[in-house]
Amino acid sequence: MGFMRIYSGDDGESHIEEMDLESHPSLAELHAAKGVVFRQSEPGNFVDWHHAPQRQYVITLQGEGEIGLGDGTIYRFGPGHVTLAEDLTGRGHTTRVTGDVTRIVAWVPLED
Repeated sequence: MGFMRIYSGDDGESHIEEMDLESHPSLAELHAAKGVVFRQSEPGNFVDWHHAPQRQYVITLQGEGEIGLGDGTIYRFGPGHVTLAEDLTGRGHTTRVTGDVTRIVAWVPLED
């Protein structure tokens, strides 16, 4: 399983930090959440520059997706991948559904 955090930098761009339980033991603690929302997007779906609407986990259940950053870097991920979305300001990132399978994600908004 992959785990990454996407966050807003002082430069107004989104950045990605890859994480694991060893380097971030707080991930193994209880995180207060507001609920869960399931979304599906068809292959080829593209969402241009945007930032996360709130701090949330985005868990890919099915299909594949990619996140694009302002520096041209693209991160791809599939089922079982978890993203902690914290890029609440700035230009944000792009999102695209890749492959030929509908992408299903669970959004888990976190309490402040």
